[in-house]
Amino acid sequence: MYKDHILWCALMKCPYCGDAESKVIDSRGVGDGIRRRRHCLGCGARFTTYERLQPRNLFVIKKDSRREEFNRDKLLSGIRKACEKRPLPTGTIDKLVDNIETELYRLGKAEIPSSVIGDMVMERLEELDHIAYIRFASVYREFTDISALKQAVDTLVDTKAEAPPAGQLPLLSQEELTTLGQRRRRQK
Repeated sequence: MYKDHILWCALMKCPYCGDAESKVIDSRGVGDGIRRRRHCLGCGARFTTYERLQPRNLFVIKKDSRREEFNRDKLLSGIRKACEKRPLPTGTIDKLVDNIETELYRLGKAEIPSSVIGDMVMERLEELDHIAYIRFASVYREFTDISALKQAVDTLVDTKAEAPPAGQLPLLSQEELTTLGQRRRRQK
């Protein structure tokens, strides 16, 4: 309802005092939603809310054939663990999850195999940060021994011999890359 050209919202509770009345002081479109800056009429605090269209339900088919409703927070948590203590700009992980979620809904399917989601994450992490990629791969691919992990690192080094993504330390030093390349040539 509008009152003196100010939008009053009775459904949004203040996170500080719990008062149900706040007014919107700024609205902006962000990605696929709206960011609203609010002012609590009870305590005077300001807070931000995000509104996003809730798409139809999407189910994930797990490896053991169980079906589970898609959980954005679960995806976000897994990617955050892989990217923990990595030099990534603020908001990068949230944007990555937003892009994956948007792509999943664009597929237009009601059920998506977990392997499709895992592959999407792997593809994006490989471009974003090699260490996060290896961390995620070690859990997603369920490496059972060090040789499987070594093979994944070797594959990454072979396909991404050029410089790592911006802001990331190299997976191997230039000296180690040179030694590894020489060893491989001798083996062939």
